[in-house]
Amino acid sequence: MRLLKEQFPIFLIISFLLLPGCSADQDDSSEEAGAAPAPAVEAVRAVRGSLPLTERLTGVVKAKNQVAIYPEISAPITEVLIRDGEYVEKDQPLVRLRDNQLRKQLKQTRASYQIAVAQARQAEARLKEIRAELTRTRSLAKKGLTSPAELEAVETRAISAEADLELAKARIEEAEANVEEREEALSQTVIRAPVSGFIGTRDAEVGMLVNGNTRLFTLGQLQEIEVEIVLTDRMLKYIEAGQRVEIFPGSEVSDPIEGKVSRISPFLNQVTHSTEAEIDLPNPGRKLNPGMFVTVDIFYGESENATLVPLSALYENPSTGITGVYVAQDSIRQEAASDTTDISNITLTEPVSFKFTRVRVMARGRMDAGLEGIDPGAWVISLGQDLIDGESGMARVNAVGREWVYRLQSLQRQDLLEEIMRQHREAARDFTPGKSESSQAR
Repeated sequence: MRLLKEQFPIFLIISFLLLPGCSADQDDSSEEAGAAPAPAVEAVRAVRGSLPLTERLTGVVKAKNQVAIYPEISAPITEVLIRDGEYVEKDQPLVRLRDNQLRKQLKQTRASYQIAVAQARQAEARLKEIRAELTRTRSLAKKGLTSPAELEAVETRAISAEADLELAKARIEEAEANVEEREEALSQTVIRAPVSGFIGTRDAEVGMLVNGNTRLFTLGQLQEIEVEIVLTDRMLKYIEAGQRVEIFPGSEVSDPIEGKVSRISPFLNQVTHSTEAEIDLPNPGRKLNPGMFVTVDIFYGESENATLVPLSALYENPSTGITGVYVAQDSIRQEAASDTTDISNITLTEPVSFKFTRVRVMARGRMDAGLEGIDPGAWVISLGQDLIDGESGMARVNAVGREWVYRLQSLQRQDLLEEIMRQHREAARDFTPGKSESSQAR
């Protein structure tokens, strides 16, 4: 039989299978009558209310101003000045690259600059001399003491001297640009922090030959973080900036971190028809680290009033595929038990009759479902539905409160992951490298 309890912790189900032995007198009376003892189940009261409508997504944590740091030139690393986890200020040196060749090149360009300046001074002096000669020649030409050809030759030399001076000035500008370029290249041998923050993902080691494609560090501010989530075009119809969110940093048993949707990109991917949204959060206790996957619940409204039961109470009939709940047909007078994991202290009721009742699920929340088909106040089975044989049956009840059921539901994903990891570890221990499949089978 397929119960939505497939998600429940295995150890709890086994424990409840053993619960019929908790009452010796009752088992004796059942055995005398020749009938099997009634199974033990957990039941909770249905209530009336509205259901918060949530969209559950997976988010990725990023540091505020998180950037990857790359070198701008190709050179070997000669010194690494920081380590993973250290806090650095903006412009603080992080790495030094080999700069011998660049220093020589800078020295050469500075010498070329000085040569260009000297040549410009020579050209300026030459032009000054020719201009003085031109002035004298023009004066003599007015007096008829020199020929027009001689005057024209001096004027030509003056024009040429002016062009030489302009060329010398251009060479100075070119030399200045070369010096600035070499100085910039030399400054790039010291890689500095572009922003203040914490260093992580260090890949820089002394002796490495790096280039513009070599990532050295990741830098970001951990006092504030961003959670990135992906929204489909359908979600954009009801999710918007400013809506409340709850973020679960690890197991859902831990307290969620509350925040709001900060930004939603208006541009959708042409292939996936999805976009990104960001949630800004303070991170004083460093509960969230960059790269961490978190569960994000976005609250976008409330459902209509309905009968609410925990999600674990929903049961899909394996033969018909109909979704429903097992509802108690007899009164259960016992008050809801306090939340406890001590099974030895559980008190069970006398056998109670349960009947499978078809329901219509109006809305699903993170912990509850809103139903039509049962009345508020009814007791429904929240754990152990597969122990009821058929459409109806008898079971002894451990009456529990909703908080206990919520706790079990929160443990589902974590316990399933632990069970899968346990199976993988056992499979790895059973396999011995070097043995053939036949020897493994033996």
